[in-house]
Parts: sequence; structure tokens; C-alpha cells
Amino acid sequence: MRASRRPLSAIAALGSLALLLGACSTATAPASAPVSEPAAQAPPSGPAATVPKGLEKFYKQDLDWKPCGGVLQCTELEVPMDYANPDAKKMTLALNKRPGGKSAIGSLLVNPGGPGASGLEFAREGVPASFGLKLQRDFDIIGFDPRGVGSSTPVKCQNPEEQDASRQEQFDPSTDADLETMRKAAAKDAELCAKRTGASLGFVDTVSAARDMDIMRETLGDKTLNYLGYSYGTSLGAHYAQLFPQNVGRLVLDGALDPTLDNDAITRGQAVGFENETRAYLQDCLDSGDCPFTGSLDDALSQLREIFDSVEATAMTGSDGRKVPIIDFVNGFIVPLYDNETWPMLTEALREVVAGDVDQIQYFADLSAGREDDGSYNGNTTAAFTAVNCLDYPMDARIGTMRAEAKALVEAAPTIGKYLAYGPIGCEDWKYPAIGKPGELTAQGAAPIVVIGTTGDPATPYAWSQSLAKQLESASLVTFEGHGHTAYGRSNGCISEAVESYFIDGIVPADGLRC
Repeated sequence: MRASRRPLSAIAALGSLALLLGACSTATAPASAPVSEPAAQAPPSGPAATVPKGLEKFYKQDLDWKPCGGVLQCTELEVPMDYANPDAKKMTLALNKRPGGKSAIGSLLVNPGGPGASGLEFAREGVPASFGLKLQRDFDIIGFDPRGVGSSTPVKCQNPEEQDASRQEQFDPSTDADLETMRKAAAKDAELCAKRTGASLGFVDTVSAARDMDIMRETLGDKTLNYLGYSYGTSLGAHYAQLFPQNVGRLVLDGALDPTLDNDAITRGQAVGFENETRAYLQDCLDSGDCPFTGSLDDALSQLREIFDSVEATAMTGSDGRKVPIIDFVNGFIVPLYDNETWPMLTEALREVVAGDVDQIQYFADLSAGREDDGSYNGNTTAAFTAVNCLDYPMDARIGTMRAEAKALVEAAPTIGKYLAYGPIGCEDWKYPAIGKPGELTAQGAAPIVVIGTTGDPATPYAWSQSLAKQLESASLVTFEGHGHTAYGRSNGCISEAVESYFIDGIVPADGLRC
């Protein structure tokens, strides 16, 4: 499963969900995709890309690839920390490669989302399970951790013990006392991140990460960029196309973010998305005849809210002695909603909760946070998520504003909305102010771009993909009619055919194709 761009909220950030119990394998339904005429067999090349002045030493690096397990090769790449001052400090990015066959026609960069999800991990584990074999043969698949993430000059905040402790806390932000406690905790965390990370904390924004991708393109020897980005990865890809439209090769943006939305609008969209998917899940559960809930859909929703209310009142405790307060509980509930193939697992987890056993929900919450069985965390998902979003989105943490937004969230999403409120607290005392701002991305002059939206996507609602496709001058919108987050690698043969024919043969899917 893909990692989502979640709103900053009281809920912990969802981490990399790649290969959640093998649930994201590619379906094999027959393809029936109407397409336009082939554009080319190889990615568009055109004249050599122009190297931005002052960045020559970065663009002319030689990559030293070394074996790093199985077929994978790994390398590192230097980029300027601050593109406005490229001769100052540098950042080091980690890349890996799954080499294609002897006739590979170029590189294909991949990003699973986040922000904060590891592209290295996705190339290592996710690509073999979800990409078509011919696509893997015809391209060198390149995974990378964006700046601030994983192995790429990472953001450093809480250590594992501190992260465990913070996940044990239970607050009620509707009370002034708990809200003030949350403010103090967030300020402490912000200070900790600034101290442990250093100056690079101010330069992990999405625009800088997109500029890094052009250095990758050049050092990989590609005249144009071929890229597949999921969820937050669509933001990276769309910003790249806006910055370097002349260097766009073949871009697929699956489960899109709408760049015109501010943080509050994104939060509301996701609250409604998860509310709708909760309803769809519960109806499916009731229809199965093997469900811990009974009665009508409204009855089931009421019973689910009673479970949430109970955990809010008294946190459940796992068999390992760790508490599962409402924040972790709801996070664990949300994880299986990312793929309808995992809905039966959620049903079993909730059946166990009714019987007093929270271990399966705790497992999902740990998975989202990247916690291993030994208590370690496999990356820095939560830290990177916060750092990137605090730079990308201006936020209003005034109490009156947050209270009004919390009320609106509950009205829009009665089951899920309250748990997505008060997110701006996380950035209120951040050392570095936001530098991003919402706005249209048109990528004028870019080669054809493919945007994919899923009608039942809870994390990146379908309307966002529709909006991005309208903004991008050369975009075709492909629609997967189904549930779950993103489409390629977990949907059907129609989507697989559209994506792979585009990358391999240059056949651009017809705008409006529905699968």
C-alpha cells in the first residue's frame, strides 16, 4: 500500500505502507483501455537539457553504483542544501537501482508518497510485487529517499523511546488545559528537531526536493525525466513539471494532491474521504454476514463511535503492556482502509477489540508509524512528515481558528473528523516558517502527463486528481472506479495496461479513460 500525505493532526503521521501483508499485488483483469496514437517507443529526448547556472558541479557528478543486496545497486548524490546559495552547505541523497534488461530504454524514478516514505524501501520491496515484469525489464527502476527522509540527510527528532512515550499520551484538545499541554509538547518537539537536525531542517520543502530530481535525471544520463509518483509523490512530480516542463518525459501521478488547496482544505477533504470509506467498509462488513456490528449502516456507525468513545475514556492495553490511546487506535483503524483487500483484516481486528484484545489494531498503528517488533523505528517517517509539511503549508494555530475548524470537521465527518483537528499546533513553534503556498501548477509546454484518480480513495479524494488534471496543460485523467488509495499495482488490468503502455511504448491513455 502507498503512503499517504496525511494532514498534520493529533493522529500520528502514516508511514510507508508498502506491501501491507502482501495485499497490494497487481490484479489480472483483462485490459480494455481506449488509447490515443503511440507517441514513440523510447521516451522523448529532444535537445540536451540546459544546466542551471551555478549548479554545474552538481549536474556533472559521476554516480558510483555499488551492489547492495540481490539485484540492487546503491549510490549517493550531492545536492545543494539551499538552491539560492549552492556554494554553501550540501545534502546527500541516497538512491538505489533495480537494473532493467540489456535493452532498457532509460531510468524510471519512483516515489511511494508520504512525505516521509522511503523510496529506497519501495524500490526494494514494493516494485517487484506491483510493477509489471516488462516495465521492470524496459527501465532501470530508481528509488530514492527525498531530502530529509530516511537515508538522505534525514530529519532527526525523537528517538525510539521518546516516540513510544509520545504515542502513549492521551489528550482531549477540546479542553483548554489539554490543548495547552499539547502546545507545550509540540514546542518541545520542535526544539528537539531543530537541535538534532541542524540547518538542513529549513530546506526539506517539496520544491527543493523536486529540483533535486532534475539533478538525478542528468546524472542518470537521461535527457528527460520518467517518473511514477503516488500520493504525496504526485506533488513532487507536479512541481517538477512546473519547474522543468522542457525536461518532462513520461510522468504518471497516481492519487493526486490538489496544489491549490491549503492545509485546512486538505484536512477537510481527507476527513470526508475517510468518513466515506468507513461507511463503505461498514456496509461491506454488514453484507458479509460475518461482522461484529449489527443492524443498519447507521447502527453500525453508532456502534463504531461507541468503541471510539470508550477508548477515548480509557485507553486499551496491548499484550506487551503498551497502552493504545485513542490517537493510536484511530490510526490503526485507518490503516486497513487504504486497500479494500484488507477490510477483512480490519473486521477481525475489531471483532478482537469487542472481545477486549487490541493487539491487531496496535499492530496496524505500529505499521503506520514504522515501529518494529524490537521497539526500533524503520526510518523517520513521522519526523520527515512534520518537517516537510511545516515548510510547505502556512498554518493558523490561533485557538479560535482551530476550534472553528474542529467544529467544521465534525460536521463534515462525524466519525473521523474530530481526530484530524488541531494539526497546526505541530508547526506553531517550528524554527523555520512555511515557504510554500497553494497555487495552480500548469506545466506549460510539458510532454503528455498521466494523472490517475480512484473514485473511492480516502486519502487523496478523487476530486483532487480531477483538479490536478485540469490544471496541468498536457494531462490525461485516468479513473479507477473502486476503493482504496492509489491504483497502479493494486487495481486491475485496465490500469496496468494504461500505465505500462504509456511508459514502455509512449501510448498516452485517452483523457477520460475509466477502468
